[in-house]
Amino acid sequence: MTRHLYDLAGADERLRFSPYCWRAKLALKHKGLDAETIPLRFTEKERIGESGQDRVPVLVDNGTWISDSWAIARYLDDTYPEAPPLFPDAGTRAAAQFMNAWADATLNRAILPLAVQDVHAVLHEKDKAYFRESREERLGCTLEAFCADREAAQTGLNDALAPLELHLGTFDYVSGTAPAYPDYIVLGSLQWLNAVHGDPCLAALPKTQTWFARMADLFDGYVREAPRAA
Repeated sequence: MTRHLYDLAGADERLRFSPYCWRAKLALKHKGLDAETIPLRFTEKERIGESGQDRVPVLVDNGTWISDSWAIARYLDDTYPEAPPLFPDAGTRAAAQFMNAWADATLNRAILPLAVQDVHAVLHEKDKAYFRESREERLGCTLEAFCADREAAQTGLNDALAPLELHLGTFDYVSGTAPAYPDYIVLGSLQWLNAVHGDPCLAALPKTQTWFARMADLFDGYVREAPRAA
C-alpha cells in the first residue's frame, strides 16, 4: 500500500510547522500507520490539485485523496477500525469536534501573533512574498506591527490555555487517562509555535508544560526530535 502525506515545509524542508499537518501526522502515528511525508511549499499548490483544493494536509492513501486534518482523522478511524482508535466512541468524536473548533477559533488565533513573523523567517525565498502579502491582507497591517507587542501576545496565549491548565490539574491528558485525537489537536497547535520559535512558551502554565513534554515523548520522541528553527 502506498500512503503519502503532503506536509508544509520551510526553506529547510525538514522544518515542518503547520498545526494542521501535525494533527494528521500524529493521527497516523497513533493508528500505527506508516506514511511518507512529502514537503510542500506555499507556492507549490499545483502539486495537490488532485485533492480539489489548495491546502495541506493532504493524505493520499492507496490512490484516495483526503484533505483537511479533521477529515483525515475521521477517514483513518473509519477505514482502519482495527488500529487504535482516535475516537473510541461517538461521544468522544463529538467532544473532539468541539476541541477542533476551539483550537481553530481560539488557540490558533492566540498563537498567531507569537508565530506568524517567525514563520515568515523560516520560509523558502520563493514563498516569502506570497506569505507576507496574503497574511498582511488578512491582518490589515504588517507582520511586524501585528507581532510588535510580544508580552501582550503571551498573555493572550496564557489566557487561551487557562481552561486546559485547569483540566490538566485533574487528568494526565486532554482526553483523560490516555492520549487521543483531542490531544493531537492541541499538540499540533503548540508544535506550530515550538517549530518556528524554538519554544512552546508555556512557562506560566506548568501543568500544560508537563503535558507538552509528555506528549513530545510519544512515538519514540517524534515531536521532541523534530527539527526546530535555530
